[in-house]
Amino acid sequence: MQYDPIKRALGEAFNKTPFLRRLFYHLLDLLLLRTWHVHKELRAWAQGKRSKAISILDAGSGYGQYTYYLSGMSSNWQILAVDVKEEQIADSNQFFQQIGRPKVHFTVADLVTFQQPETFDLALSVDVMEHILEDVEVFKNIYASLKKGGMLLISTPSDQGGSDVHDNDESSFIEEHVRDGYNINEIADKLKIAGFTQVQARYSYGKPGQVSWRLSMKYPILLLGKSKAFFLLLPFYYLITFPFCLILNWLDTNNKHASGTGLIVKAWK
Repeated sequence: MQYDPIKRALGEAFNKTPFLRRLFYHLLDLLLLRTWHVHKELRAWAQGKRSKAISILDAGSGYGQYTYYLSGMSSNWQILAVDVKEEQIADSNQFFQQIGRPKVHFTVADLVTFQQPETFDLALSVDVMEHILEDVEVFKNIYASLKKGGMLLISTPSDQGGSDVHDNDESSFIEEHVRDGYNINEIADKLKIAGFTQVQARYSYGKPGQVSWRLSMKYPILLLGKSKAFFLLLPFYYLITFPFCLILNWLDTNNKHASGTGLIVKAWK
């Protein structure tokens, strides 16, 4: 199914006021398991850096929730967020101006061609690479854009059932994906081809996370795809499922997984 129209409708619903947008971000932080994993990695990376002048690239910023989280960690950090969707960039710039975070800037850019040599201490790419066919070119551009010692943090589906694909006859749950998921060794090899000398990759979305994803994302999205009237029922649906999702997300984030439908990858220049 097509995910972008649903994302667009959600964005429009919560973008009416800064309060609603903040609420939307906090709901995403609680509900989306990938956010739990990414926030955990960002907190570890940020140790000893909050008082420093740091430059960060949000490569494929989407709604802007990760830029919001990072800009709240330190007022010393300069953040550039890029995405190909012009309407999201305009809305995000307006929102961050309204809430008084002047060191954040959003701009329209294609990661296949975007490059700012030796600029960033950290680059973040969350659920982006599964949408881009020319992935090695993107990795090369990010590598060039990082300072020496800079880190790239990636969250993306794996080939162990990512995008809800479990055999060769199935297609991705999300039509906009150009690949169902990465093999853990494949993405490490591609990052090394791009120039990264040190790569660490681990699985996310183990068994607890897979159950949480179905409850919190797959089933609601399927219902919203059938009718937007389900928006009215969403609060009641999550009132029942949300406590279970919180427990499952905690279990997934705080345990190691021999396999999983997601990958968390870190690479250093």
